[in-house]
Amino acid sequence: MIEIPSDLHKDLVPLAFLLGSWAGAGVHDFPGSEKCNFGQETTFTHDGRDFLEYRSHTWVLDQDGNKVRPLESEYGFWRIDADRKVEVTMVRDDGVVEIWYGELAHKKPQIDVVTDAVARTAASGPYTGGKRLYGYVNSDLMWVGEKQTPEVELRPYMSAHLKKVVTPEDVERWAKALPDDMPDDGIAFFK
Repeated sequence: MIEIPSDLHKDLVPLAFLLGSWAGAGVHDFPGSEKCNFGQETTFTHDGRDFLEYRSHTWVLDQDGNKVRPLESEYGFWRIDADRKVEVTMVRDDGVVEIWYGELAHKKPQIDVVTDAVARTAASGPYTGGKRLYGYVNSDLMWVGEKQTPEVELRPYMSAHLKKVVTPEDVERWAKALPDDMPDDGIAFFK
């Protein structure tokens, strides 16, 4: 279910499907780095201004699904204009700062973005750009990222399947929104 908060900036309504906290797992595979399964926690929040705030933390998982160590962290801001053009500014823990541009698909919750500018610190590894696809599928958030370096052509390197995290506040809000004439037993509701 996609909720549109009453205090969400009107320009961000097309991105409302991203809002909330998400958690799940995925696969990381890129030449020169460890191939692994990873866990991920991501949040998209807003404060009434014309952008979404984005945070993502990933960590390597062992064969039993336990956290081993951090993998990547990102922080950024997402905007969209009246023509459904998406702009993302992002900084990553490895010393990379990026500007991404793309668009929201027509009549479906899917976003394609490509790097437009990349800045790297001396400590960061080789990186020249990337592409990402985000999609809201059956109430889940899925994404795939592609990456390129001077030595490796653009290719997929990470993908994940994330589920919405439900908080106690969400449950309380949903419970208050139930109609007063609900049947006393759950069985009668389905008759």
